[in-house]
Amino acid sequence: MPELLHVGSGKVRELYALGEGRLLLVATDRISTYDVVLPTEIPDKGRVLTGLSAFWFARTRHIVPNHFVALRADGRSLECRRLEMLPVEFVVRGYLAGSGWTDYCETGAISGHQLPARLRESERLPEPLVTPATKATEGHDLNITEAAAEELCGGERYAAARAAALSLYRFAAIHAEERGILLADTKLEFGVDGEGVVTLADEALTPDSSRFWPARGHSAGQPQQSFDKQYVRDWCLRTGWNRTAPGPVLPPDVVAGTRARYVEAFELLTGTPFDRYLESPEVVL
Repeated sequence: MPELLHVGSGKVRELYALGEGRLLLVATDRISTYDVVLPTEIPDKGRVLTGLSAFWFARTRHIVPNHFVALRADGRSLECRRLEMLPVEFVVRGYLAGSGWTDYCETGAISGHQLPARLRESERLPEPLVTPATKATEGHDLNITEAAAEELCGGERYAAARAAALSLYRFAAIHAEERGILLADTKLEFGVDGEGVVTLADEALTPDSSRFWPARGHSAGQPQQSFDKQYVRDWCLRTGWNRTAPGPVLPPDVVAGTRARYVEAFELLTGTPFDRYLESPEVVL
């Protein structure tokens, strides 16, 4: 977009200034695993992320304000309000998986939350937990305690974002389970607007920021099949990759399988055929 001022790049997104306190957030088809961007793209992945984010933004304003302004016709670009971003990610966990499972096995706790003994991998937690993480500019994000996150954000801002994150998780988990998907965990980001109001930002409840499992066949005590990029992570590790750049080139069957999982999650959660979204992105609003 040569006519726009490019102001930043993420692993998956490009950010452009629109003026008047607005930004254009463009989701590419890049995919990253273990914080390494792989050399192979997943067709339409960016449109899935954008369409799902817009879907959730349109349906959760009663819970917390968000930065969404408009969805563009390309299906991968969101016009958003500029915010002052909070310096931590809010990970809400409803099930024991990923780094939470690793931490629990080592310490019996996650981010300072002591958990009951003898929980199993992929088991539903007694209550959803907020487990904050740092936003690393390089390398991996690190889980931190809520006390440390509160110190970084400020007490009032942290409390407001924490409450919003839990409410968003509960709302989305109910919606997803009604459609055959378990929302194991999700990462949410917040900022504050010019009036100091805590506001949902970045993406929301997508296969990149969430761990989605098919509800049918869920069984605690083992890893689960997923609609997210765990499929790519598992393939990469089977190659013997050491989780450092450069990442391996994905074969066509893994690309196709990953795209199919992203599209299936989109269709189940939105109730909209993906081809219809490609024709008219506004159908998710």
